[in-house]
Amino acid sequence: MDLERTPAALRTIAERWLACFAAKDLDGLLALYADDAVHTSPKIRARHPETGGLLRGKAALRAWWADAFERLPELRYVASALTADLERVVMEYTRHAPGEPDMPIAEVLEVNAAGQIFSSRVFHG
Repeated sequence: MDLERTPAALRTIAERWLACFAAKDLDGLLALYADDAVHTSPKIRARHPETGGLLRGKAALRAWWADAFERLPELRYVASALTADLERVVMEYTRHAPGEPDMPIAEVLEVNAAGQIFSSRVFHG
């Protein structure tokens, strides 16, 4: 089924993403992604330099977030803005992890016609 292509619909996907992350709901988070989705992040590059900062597919995403949830059980994101057009949504949030300075983050979620995230890219500020 195709997604209604409105900024409000894409912001709803981002809200679900943030809720799943907050609940550490790995299956719910992965359900938002296309099977062949790609995800890039400076944190991936730092922890796994061999990837070039890029993960491809749900299995890789599952392993990445499962590790993060285990290593950082108190990790949380506090959203400050969700801005969308008809194809992507930009999430701005602050990353809070005990023992680390707070980090401003922007993440771009690109959404296909079926309403699945097919690409996500994280920017650290």
